[in-house]
Parts: sequence; C-alpha cells; structure tokens
Amino acid sequence: MDFWSVYLLAGLLILGLMTVLWLVSLALRNSSIVDIFWGTGFVLVVWAAHLLGSDGYPPRKWLLAILVTIWGLRLSLYILWRNWRKPEDFRYAQWRQENGANWWWISFFKVFLLQGILLWIICAPLVAAQAISCPRSLGILEALGVILWAIGFFFEAAGDWQLSRFKADPANRGKLMDRGVWRYTRHPNYFGDSAQWWGFYLIAATTGWGALTIFSPILMTFLLVRVSGVGLLEKTLKDGKPGYREYIERTSAFIPWFPRQPR
Repeated sequence: MDFWSVYLLAGLLILGLMTVLWLVSLALRNSSIVDIFWGTGFVLVVWAAHLLGSDGYPPRKWLLAILVTIWGLRLSLYILWRNWRKPEDFRYAQWRQENGANWWWISFFKVFLLQGILLWIICAPLVAAQAISCPRSLGILEALGVILWAIGFFFEAAGDWQLSRFKADPANRGKLMDRGVWRYTRHPNYFGDSAQWWGFYLIAATTGWGALTIFSPILMTFLLVRVSGVGLLEKTLKDGKPGYREYIERTSAFIPWFPRQPR
C-alpha cells in the first residue's frame, strides 16, 4: 500500500481505538484513562503500518517500529503505574463537573476524538517510514535520529524514575525535586519526549513524504511546551510550590543546560 492508503487506515484504527476507550471511560467514570493509551496508540499505529506498508525499506521499518514501541510502551506503563487506583485526573474531573450530565457525550469530542485527531496528525512520519521504499539504505539522518532518540529516552525515563523515587521518600514531602536530570532542566520528561519525536522524524525524513512531515515533531513539541506540559504545570507550580521561583531563576525550562548562578 502507498503512504496515503496506510495513513487513512491508520486514522480509522485510531478512531476505533478512541471509541472503545470512550465507552470504557463511561463505565469507569474516568476520562483520564485516555492518557494511559497515548503512547500505546502510536505503537499500534506503527505496527499496523509496518504490516500494511509493504513497499517500505525493511531495516528502516524495523528500526523505527522498535524505537516507537520502546518509547510508547514505557510511557503507557509508567502512566498506568502512576495512576493506578487513583481518582480521575483533576483536569478531567473539573470538566466533568462543569458539564454535568452532558459530560458523557461531550467527553467523546473534547477528550477522545480530539486526542485521536492529534495522534493521527502526529503519527505521519511513522507511517511514511513504513510505507515508502526510497532510499533503500540507512544513512546519516537515521544515525542522527537514533542518537537524538537515545538522548531523549534517557532524559524522559531518568526524569520519571528519579521523580518517582523522590516522591516515594516521606522525608521529601513538600520539597522541590532539583537533583539528577532535574538539575539541568525543569521538565526532563517533556524535553525527552520532544527529542524522541525529532529522532523519529529524522529517521523518516530520508523518504519522500517523510521530509514533509516536519509538522509532526513541531506539533508534539508545541503541545509539550505550551499546552499540556510545561505551560500547564508552570502555572500551578510557580505560586504553589515553595522554592519554585528560585528554581526557575537557576534552571533551564526545557532544553537541558548547566544551572545558572544565583543573582
């Protein structure tokens, strides 16, 4: 199948997945389960495209599918572990309260369909690398993509692991996490996520349509920085977390860098 055929089928797969998740969320009265399946959704898409994209260059197909699988499953398993037996995330709980009895159908469009559309747009380079054959070789861009992915995976996984261990220690209750990778960026997990998507893009960029999918990592980075990630957290932490304003003064917001000296 060509790129557009596989991409359209990927959209149908995502629509089906989000509809099933929506129905499950109604039974559980918990719309935040959508967050658990964000990474898994990309894993399902890349392997579906891997099977359907018969024209793709096998080494590139396998390389990208494996890297996406490692990223997506780690993310989903971490969010599942973090949210296990916890109530609905405060964002969705607030929307549920604001919309009252209408939330059951509003949630499909505001949460599940919206995230499904974003997933479909962002997955474009993954499909391109699976469905397009040229060039039939791996080169410098793929190597750079793997290096960037590895850097991103380290920051995301290390950031999540270090923060979870920090919070698990009762002695750290109310304290600010500014150690490990958190010493170099206030949001190592979001930076790592973005870096991995730029890595995915570089692997796909050598293919014809792949180079045109640069909107994918740009959109993912925009969401992480301005919408659901850095921007959302900074609003609550700046005034609610002791010492966070000083942390802002000395620590890079996104791209890791050495701490600044206090003024």
